[in-house]
Amino acid sequence: MAKPLAERMRPLSLDEYVGQEQLVGTEGILRKAIEKGNIPSFILWGPPGTGKTTLATIIARQLKRPFLSLNAVHSGVKDIREAIQKAKSQQFFDRPGPILFIDEIHRFSKSQQDALLHAVEKGIITLIGATTENPSFEVISPLLSRCQVYVLEPLDKKALETLARRAIERDDFLRQFKPVLQETEALLRLSGGDARKLYNLLELSAEQCAEGEQLRITNRSISRLAERYIARYDKGGEQHYDLASAFIKSIRGSDPNAAIYWLARMLEGGEDVKFIARRLLISAAEDIGLANPNALLLATETLRAVHAIGMPEARIVLAETTIYLAGSPKSNSAYLAIDRALEAVRSGETPPVPLSLRNAPTKLMKELGYGQDYHYAHQYEGHFVQANFLPETWKGKIFYEPADNPQENGIRERLKKWWKNWYKY
Repeated sequence: MAKPLAERMRPLSLDEYVGQEQLVGTEGILRKAIEKGNIPSFILWGPPGTGKTTLATIIARQLKRPFLSLNAVHSGVKDIREAIQKAKSQQFFDRPGPILFIDEIHRFSKSQQDALLHAVEKGIITLIGATTENPSFEVISPLLSRCQVYVLEPLDKKALETLARRAIERDDFLRQFKPVLQETEALLRLSGGDARKLYNLLELSAEQCAEGEQLRITNRSISRLAERYIARYDKGGEQHYDLASAFIKSIRGSDPNAAIYWLARMLEGGEDVKFIARRLLISAAEDIGLANPNALLLATETLRAVHAIGMPEARIVLAETTIYLAGSPKSNSAYLAIDRALEAVRSGETPPVPLSLRNAPTKLMKELGYGQDYHYAHQYEGHFVQANFLPETWKGKIFYEPADNPQENGIRERLKKWWKNWYKY
């Protein structure tokens, strides 16, 4: 059993591929491009175990294109140039260039990504990148503008169950234990939309069986197996999202001890420090918010610092910010306010901007009443004037409700003083 189950079960055609119907189903945009035989350079963005690498290899096979592969973790500029040179040597007449697949493309530096630009522009290669991170943050703009971005979703329970049943029916190693899927709830839940995790659980289950023993998959057997063997973080994706979730929830719950523990788990597992810093930035805005505006400033500087110094020193910066955020007062009032406002906008009722609030750069606009009756706050006592700044139909509507903390209690008192009976604070 040289290859892991996930590799042994890797599909070879689109008909065998499970999941991502929005891309490769009968009406999928990517399937249609493949069937036409002329795919663009693109980036596959999605969680681990959703079929990014598999899809790239299937495309190359179906289009009968040379397939070159690099892993961003282990490759440098030299490797990229060698791959491009090899691609040039495989070009014939007007045939499309070879496909260059780059796994974890978000880990490439700017100079490494720059090395790809010319080859993508000239059609020397068709680039397929795979990433678990938002390409907008990690892929340079010139390269991103030359690529389509396709989003892969976590596999749903139906897709995971299909893969599990296919594995126990077709894999020679599993079949020798006469496997039976008695219960699937724990298997599907602990897989978390990740096919690789599903296969790992099945394979580990089989490895626990004695010779001649039948493999029975139950909720209890899978749960016990997960506790024993899936406790270690895998930067390739095994518990990437689970640990990040535990980390953020511990900060939100104001537990610095738990937060620093999950931070250590991620760091020890090799997590990208920029990923952690971005999560701290989000937490500072979403969970601490206006209860302590300095948290956002600190988190912003943290992101810049880890970019500048990297590991191992970045651990200290991350630890300081983690503890600060966990120990800070919490408020999600700004988060709730923008969601309430977005809900109002999406309701379909979008009245025009009142004339008094419109810009009036020309004589005609002024004659039409643009800017008329606008009250300039600085001309009034205390730099405040009670006037309506919302569309008439939304007049008096409260989107922002101050939370109960010292910082926002001060904001509440000012709003009550200013707006009196206008807004019911």
